[in-house]
Amino acid sequence: MGTLSHVLEEQGLVTVGLSSMRGQTERLHPPRALYCEFPLGRPLGKPLDADFQHLVLAAAFALLDEPSGPVLVDFPERLEDASDRPVACTVPLADARGRHPAVAEALGLRPAYERSRERFGTTNVGRAVDGPDGIPDLIERIAAVAGGSTWEAEGVTNPVAAVTDVRAYFEEAALALAGHVPQARQTDAWFFTATEAGRLALSAQQAIRDRGAPQEDWFYLVPQIFQR
Repeated sequence: MGTLSHVLEEQGLVTVGLSSMRGQTERLHPPRALYCEFPLGRPLGKPLDADFQHLVLAAAFALLDEPSGPVLVDFPERLEDASDRPVACTVPLADARGRHPAVAEALGLRPAYERSRERFGTTNVGRAVDGPDGIPDLIERIAAVAGGSTWEAEGVTNPVAAVTDVRAYFEEAALALAGHVPQARQTDAWFFTATEAGRLALSAQQAIRDRGAPQEDWFYLVPQIFQR
């Protein structure tokens, strides 16, 4: 944000930004920034709370009255980050005898996933597979890698996209099961700590790492906060 702001200001455009990390903003010295101590991923604070979000935007736009910078102002309200606590929802299991337990989870979550997709009108599944029908097979391929196979042998050309598709499928289903909008990263925490699929992703990452693969082959499969 800071670098881009400086570039735009040099072209005569007045800028203001929202900051979620005060230390980084102080180092970059953007012309005008509003620091909001909110959970990461929630730059406007409270989800679905239009009044609160308008307060944040109004405070940010008020900085445009400052003739010069750098100006860094703290938003007066702080929001606690509950993201380390996994969202509470029970995974309905389907009969998938002979297949990985994570496949049973995926099949059981399909109705919840469809409810979520209908509600929001979109889905983030589709980076590595064409749609949700491909998720069970994708899980089996990840399980094979965790068991010692390679991405190449399993026909997976983009491992990060593969894991991201499974995460998106599970986390979108969790939105329907939870019955409310979770805090930032709560669905991530649920996926990696409370589901077989999440633990499988961690196992695949560890298996690749143990084989001495370069860091770029395994590091981005799992967010650093959840890595073992």
